Amino acid sequence: MTEFLQFLRLLQRNKITLIVVPLITVIVCYFLVKKLPDSFESRGRIATGLVDKTDQVVTKAKEEQDSQIARKFESLIQMMLLKRTLDQVSYRLILNDLKGTKDSTWREPVKELQNMSKGERAKAIALITQKYKAREELFVWKPYESYLNKIIENMHYDAGSLREKLTVYRTGSSDYIDIQYEAENPDFTAYVINTLAQEFIAQNSSRVVDNNKKTIDFLQSFMQQKLLALNERMNTLRNFKIQNRVLNLNEQAKSIYGQMADFETRREIAQKDIIAYGAAIRNIDNKFNPSDRKYFESALTEINQSIVSSKINLKSLNERYIQSNFDPKVKLSLDSLKGKLTEQISSAADKYAYNPMALKQDLVTQKMSMEISLELAKNSVESIQGELNRLNRKFDGLVPNEAKIQEYETSIDIASKEYIEALQRYNEASLEFSFPVYLRMIEKAIPGEVQASKKMVLVILSGIISLTFCVFVFFILFFLDKSIRYPMQLANATNKPVLGYLNALGKESDLSLSGMNASDGKSIKTYKNLVRSIRYELDNEIDDPKIISITSLSDGVGKTSFVVALAWAFSKINKTVLIIDGNFGQPDISKLNPEAGLFENYVNKKNLPEAVAGQISILGNRGGDISLLELADERQLADSIQVLKTQFDIILIETDSLAAMNKAKEWITYSDRLVAVFAAGHAISADDLSKIQYLDNLGEKFSGWVLTNTEDIPEQAGKLGKPVEA
Repeated sequence: MTEFLQFLRLLQRNKITLIVVPLITVIVCYFLVKKLPDSFESRGRIATGLVDKTDQVVTKAKEEQDSQIARKFESLIQMMLLKRTLDQVSYRLILNDLKGTKDSTWREPVKELQNMSKGERAKAIALITQKYKAREELFVWKPYESYLNKIIENMHYDAGSLREKLTVYRTGSSDYIDIQYEAENPDFTAYVINTLAQEFIAQNSSRVVDNNKKTIDFLQSFMQQKLLALNERMNTLRNFKIQNRVLNLNEQAKSIYGQMADFETRREIAQKDIIAYGAAIRNIDNKFNPSDRKYFESALTEINQSIVSSKINLKSLNERYIQSNFDPKVKLSLDSLKGKLTEQISSAADKYAYNPMALKQDLVTQKMSMEISLELAKNSVESIQGELNRLNRKFDGLVPNEAKIQEYETSIDIASKEYIEALQRYNEASLEFSFPVYLRMIEKAIPGEVQASKKMVLVILSGIISLTFCVFVFFILFFLDKSIRYPMQLANATNKPVLGYLNALGKESDLSLSGMNASDGKSIKTYKNLVRSIRYELDNEIDDPKIISITSLSDGVGKTSFVVALAWAFSKINKTVLIIDGNFGQPDISKLNPEAGLFENYVNKKNLPEAVAGQISILGNRGGDISLLELADERQLADSIQVLKTQFDIILIETDSLAAMNKAKEWITYSDRLVAVFAAGHAISADDLSKIQYLDNLGEKFSGWVLTNTEDIPEQAGKLGKPVEA
């Protein structure tokens, strides 16, 4: 807060500068903007179709997020502001001027344009027309095109000049883009907006058509590739089936598997019959004794030969029946042969070939029938097993074909899905691009209306900016200024207390002993009151009599005035005061009081000085390059000063500044207290640090500082006491 108040005081001291500089700036700006032309502004509007999708009557409108729509609008706006787009407007403007079209020229031609001959104009028109149709920019590295580009810039038709006064923005959350342009001619503003809209719509439409065509061509080519891939894989599968004689692999596998199951069932049945017939024959044989079997076998030898022949035929026919996969036609032949064999067995049974004593003809007949059935069953097992082995080999041959065919069918399925997806995308794109939504201008620009004059705004801004700049400059100066202006600053810088401060006085102020009582000016009264405060601080430190030395870091800080005023203040409280002018280099007190006695005479003769103003006495000096100890030895000086202490309550000694360190130290040695004077507005230099260190080493003997020549000090900055952190 203190620093801020200090800054305000700095501004107050420089208030004339803060008034004059902005005033001059405002006056200069007024004359500069006085001749500025009036400004006109027009507006046009373009519908995009990004939000309002009512024109998309065929395809289904896609729902889009607001962020996606906003990005599309921003893309359109940036495309409209591209140099490539604005160059088209520049070409049309300069072509109007080159052709001399009266209704389309609004600016005075530049010198280069006026000096063009008809041939040069025709050449320029041809080149710019070519660039306009090709949508190319002028190549500045080519001399002639650079020359034309310079003319366009001088006419302020170039993209940069147009962009300065051009504003393109989306209207809220609507479907529209507004174009605003400001210029010195109302018809010119409308022409620029309408031309820019036409060129941008044409450029965007061309871009949309080209992109759609490229997309359709790509999708069509992609679809054809997928179709060729699908046909190629289908042909590969077809050729594989032809080469491996595969009609329907699944049906063939089912048929073979069914045959194998049927043969296995028949084999199990035949195996069961073999076991059953064998057991039955053994039971019948057990019922015959060996002689009966011998008789029986010898009696039926001839009959058995025919039966055996029929059995052989039956076995062959049974194998044929099995190999034919149980063909019904073969089954009829097999049944017929079985009937014949049964008749042969029956005829053998009609003969009494057995021993007449043993009537076991029925058993013999059963045995013969069972033996035939047993042989037939054994033959069936062998034939069935052979067929099973053949079917297994055939089934095993189908497995590799099945794996290969599945591989081909899987690849065909994938290719078919890819083709269908490509076809679907192609159809959707074809349908969508058949009815594209183009930008369209729904509101053309008309000649603009005159805008409110900005001249006064510019004048006011110039004053505000200049004032701000001045304040900023003063702030920088204040920030870089290390000078001390307030007691608190001095206390913090030296780490020592400040007894008080004294206001600055004019040159006409009389600070002599006689003038202190006679003067009644405002500044003198303030000065007296401040001196009284300092006198109060010093009077309470130690009891009288006391010797107080007053010194400073440098000369010319108001030390003499302070000594005289302090003596006056002590005299007002009935103190007898002696002023000793100990500043041999600059004896100002001696010069102000030439009638006063000399300290040199007192030391040698011990004659006491007489009072010159009431209770105040003065001892001056002759001046010159001399110090205190050069006047007399230390003992003589001590005795002389001790005599003075018995005669006066207060002895004030003005010493040399600490620049003459030895001269000041000699007086300080004989002093009870020391006060240092510092002038406001001065900074503490590097040379002053050693002097401040000396004062710090004096301890309690150094009472503190007095700040002189101060301006009006704010309350916070004028607080006294011990130093605090800034």
